[in-house]
Amino acid sequence: MGTGHHAAVAAKVGPGKIAAVVGDGAVGLCGVIAARRLGAEQIIILGRYPDRIALAKEFGATDVVSERGDEAVERVRELTGGFGVHSVLECVGLDQSTLTAISIARPGGAVGRVGVPQNETMPASLPAFYNNVTVSGGPAPVRAYIEELLPDILEGRIEPGRVFDRTIGLDDVPDGYRAMNEREAIKVMVKTSSR
Repeated sequence: MGTGHHAAVAAKVGPGKIAAVVGDGAVGLCGVIAARRLGAEQIIILGRYPDRIALAKEFGATDVVSERGDEAVERVRELTGGFGVHSVLECVGLDQSTLTAISIARPGGAVGRVGVPQNETMPASLPAFYNNVTVSGGPAPVRAYIEELLPDILEGRIEPGRVFDRTIGLDDVPDGYRAMNEREAIKVMVKTSSR
């Protein structure tokens, strides 16, 4: 939850803004929660997996874009009257997801990157520069957000724990990673037996 929130803060999500979340994994889904919590008026989730899309909608996503690449950019533009979004939460880290994130930001918009970059250079740096798109983010300072987020979790206003859709024991950790890698699970919780 702290990482999704960090993406939203870096992307300058606020009341009345249009936000897009690139990535439908656990961080992206928590980014949807964060965008809604921070007052985004419209939240577009870019993802492809039906179970994750359903959860994103429950968390507050208003629109779904399952296309990728240029088709995704075109679809987001259609959903935003041709302008693009104010705030983009990039929660994947691949070149294509970063390129998409910068491409769907409106001029003067912001991209919050929390997906670990797979390359040392950032794609689309020229379009980001010429469109005055702020690109920021990095590893989430999760501890800094605990006091702000924990009361909302404990009082049931947000439910980020719903991203855990499989529980395994220590002996099954390799299978848990396989399940997440193959998109059979969003996030796996490892429980040890109490002694």
